[in-house]
Amino acid sequence: MERNESKPVGRRDFLRAGSILAGGSLVSSLLPKATLAHTGFSRSAANSANVPPQQGSSADRLAQMRAEGAAVPLATQKLRDNVYWLYGPGGNMVVFNGPDGKILVDSSYLAVAPKLKAALDSIGNAPLKILINTHWHFDHTDGNSPMHQAGATIYAHENTRTRLSTAQDVAAFGLHFDPAPADAWPVQTFTDAMQLYVAGEEIKMGYIQPAHTDGDIYVKFTKNNVVHMGDVFFAQRYPFIDKSSGGSIDGMIAGATKGLTLVDADTKIIPGHGDMTNKAGLEKYRDMLVTVRDRVQTQKRAGKSLEETIATKPTAEFDATWGNGLVKPDLFVMVVYSTL
Repeated sequence: MERNESKPVGRRDFLRAGSILAGGSLVSSLLPKATLAHTGFSRSAANSANVPPQQGSSADRLAQMRAEGAAVPLATQKLRDNVYWLYGPGGNMVVFNGPDGKILVDSSYLAVAPKLKAALDSIGNAPLKILINTHWHFDHTDGNSPMHQAGATIYAHENTRTRLSTAQDVAAFGLHFDPAPADAWPVQTFTDAMQLYVAGEEIKMGYIQPAHTDGDIYVKFTKNNVVHMGDVFFAQRYPFIDKSSGGSIDGMIAGATKGLTLVDADTKIIPGHGDMTNKAGLEKYRDMLVTVRDRVQTQKRAGKSLEETIATKPTAEFDATWGNGLVKPDLFVMVVYSTL
């Protein structure tokens, strides 16, 4: 779960994508003080990770995130033939424009729905038939209800349906979510894999072991050679791992490794957040995760505290490339440490 960037204001640095990420108080208020209650970390540990206190109620912060996210422009880029990338507010989305209907991957924020419908209409006249959720987080599923009302049948992993249909807490951000409306729940679910065959395209959906959450899937458009990795992959930034939803650093590594088996040098890879990339970009991401995990794990197994582990700067060589997103280097170390 993270806010995404808008290409017109610079995709490479999502901190520039609207006022929500330009060093504002909202970003500070979302950093994980609440994580401490679930990890046993002390206040000094939070201070070591440069974690400021949260401000405002969960409902207020969610409302602000939705409103500010909706203000970010929604852009469209054709990837190949009849597959398009939609990006800007919320998580990255992909659209397959079939002659008899469109297939959409993820639905962004609720308030983005009018922009999303307009973007879908601009791609072609075929109605929206299917919506696929890569996981349950609201920056990827908040628009489920209006997309269902527009005619979409919602597909997802069964754990995503469970989390959307029940109350959830993202402890790391101190956010509480009531159950989503019933018409936002997936009605076609699977546990391992599912294929769709539409207009000559084979669309493969596959479960990734608990990584970012416990409901992560990839979506591969085989003929077009496009893969959406959801939030298992954050391009050019350290990822958020939702421990309260079953995520872990080991799962993220396994998920990235799985992704590498699905692609070749020509595959266009869409991450949950960040720029479109390729196999080499995903491989660099996986290798960064492995290196940081191994360094943090070595410290933790040696009995080092979080504060001591942060002090070793296990991410230092990667910070210039990966440390400019919402999850800053010390915070990433804290997240990795807490999920080992």
